This record gives sequence, C-alpha cells and structure tokens, in this order.
Amino acid sequence: MGHKDGAARPGQRRRVPSPSGGLVFAALDLGTNNCRLLLAEPSPRGFRVVDSYSKIIRLGEGLSVTGRLGCAAMDRTIEALRACAQKVAIHPQLRLRGIATQACRIAANGAEFLARVKRETGLALDIVTPEEEARLSVMGCAALIDPGADIALVIDIGGGSTELSWVDARTAKGEPAILAWMSLPVGVVTLAERMPENGHPGWYDAMRAHVADELRRFSGAEALRAAFAQGRAHIVGTSGAVSSLAGVHLNLQRYQRSKVDGLWMRDDEVRGAAARVRAMSPAERAANPCIGPDRADLVAPGAAILEAVCDLWPTQRVRVADRGLREGVLMDLMAQERSDPR
Repeated sequence: MGHKDGAARPGQRRRVPSPSGGLVFAALDLGTNNCRLLLAEPSPRGFRVVDSYSKIIRLGEGLSVTGRLGCAAMDRTIEALRACAQKVAIHPQLRLRGIATQACRIAANGAEFLARVKRETGLALDIVTPEEEARLSVMGCAALIDPGADIALVIDIGGGSTELSWVDARTAKGEPAILAWMSLPVGVVTLAERMPENGHPGWYDAMRAHVADELRRFSGAEALRAAFAQGRAHIVGTSGAVSSLAGVHLNLQRYQRSKVDGLWMRDDEVRGAAARVRAMSPAERAANPCIGPDRADLVAPGAAILEAVCDLWPTQRVRVADRGLREGVLMDLMAQERSDPR
C-alpha cells in the first residue's frame, strides 16, 4: 500500500499538459498491492509531474499461502501495465525505470511473470533488493525530513513487506545517509491474509503483537534509541495506509493530497485515527472517502504496523508522506542524467 495503489487511488494527481518533445522521466513501481506510474520533467524545484497512474492490482493475492503469483492476479496486473505502456509511449524522449518489489522477489514464478510482462507490454521491470527499495523510498521522502532533528525513521509500508530506514536527518538536504535499515517481511496484504478480520475483539492487537515480534528480531539500530528517548528523532510514514489514517484524522470529505502530504501528526493523533479505523465496520471503511472499497480490508493492518513501530520506537512526531518510492526512482534517474547526459 507503501505507496510500500483504472480506479485511481485517492489523491491521484490530475494530468497536466505534457511538455512538447522534452525529455520525460518515468518511474514504474509494481508492488504487491499496487501498480503505480509517475511521469515528470525536471524543474528548478525538483520536477514537474506530467502524468500519473495508480491502480490496485493485488498481485500478491494468495502468495503467502501458495508461494506463487496467481493467474487472475497476473492477468489484472498485465492490464494495468498495458495502460502504463500506453502512457509512456506518447513521449518520444523518455528515461524509464521499472521496478518490482516484494511479490516478484519472493514468488517462485516472479521472474517468469516479468518475462511475460516484457513480451506482452514491452515494459522491462527489474526486481530490486529490499536495501535498494529502502534507499529509493528515503530519497523520495527526503524533503519531508526535519533537518533540525538528529534521526528520522522512514517507514515504507507496502503490500508484502515494510522497509524501515533510520537516517541522519541532518543530511536530508542531499541524499540522506542511511544509518541502519531492515526489511520487515510483513505488509498490509500479507498481514490481512495471515490474520483476516473475524470480529474477535483481540484481532487488531494480535496483528500489532505479531508485527512487534518481527521488529524485535532486528537489533541493528539500538545505538540510535537515545535520540528517540531524548526527543531528537521523528518518524516519516509513507504508504496508502498512513495517508488514509491522516485523511481520517482530518475528517476530510474527499482525499486531498495537499492537506495530507507533509502533515505532522502527534503520537496521540496517530493512535486516535487508528482507533477510529479499527472501530469501523468493513462497510464503513469502504464508504470512507479517504479509505474506499479497495483499501477497506488493508488500512487496519497498515495502522497496526505503524502503531507497532511507534510502540518500539516512540516519538511524539510522525510526518505523513504521500510520496516515496516512485519519487525516489525519478530523483535517481534525474541525478544519473545530470552526471551522464549521454
């Protein structure tokens, strides 16, 4: 669900006129839950969005049980990728990078599926490592890191995994220095399938406890705990789950990216929004304009992941990022172009 979503995800950027023949950069992110495309051109402030596409495809549906990508899920994904191929084809000068994450990483037929994608859509996607995924997510969120802090913990909650990166906040103006990172083998889709909502009052707490158990296996960031204890650290959350929680917190009648992206939430506000989400019925979540039917069963697992992280890495400030992996890929492509314009 980061960003670890056609029916467009809430807040999909509206198309603006494309440049006339100029160089366009494109980032294609194929995740466990979503297929996302972002096209942009460089600008003095970073980049200007030319077009975007986002569709929930649930590529990883059933993967945690079978170990393979399912036929229906692959067919849905191919259709979404065909739409992406049409969007990039209209730009004569294009730099495209397509990446695939957790679902294709762990599926026995992941590489076979990407070969099919290339044959049927012409799009070439590379499976990135968890470390590369974490690096790109941090790059995409760097502008939201408070350089007045010492440490920022960037959490990218995806469909099949969650990447956590502890970064030196004082280096946020460049490419932030990653001090420690881990890939948690739990995302909103895998958690929802492992612990489906069953009406039991302890369902949400069981999800949270499961995530906490996984988090405790990692000890590589222990030296950074003092910054959190002393109020010198904050969290940046990037995912559809986090942005949905922010929309619920703000009581938005429709999702507005301009109000969500960059929003600071106090710890009690994060937990208050999570409590509201878990108190909703599935039908109420589906009807909420900041959640919607495609995310109705995924936002509570996402909230559980975020709360588990906040439990073990307590901070008073969480910044919401409606940006992440795609933006990181774009920034990486543009940096490469500047250093090697060909």
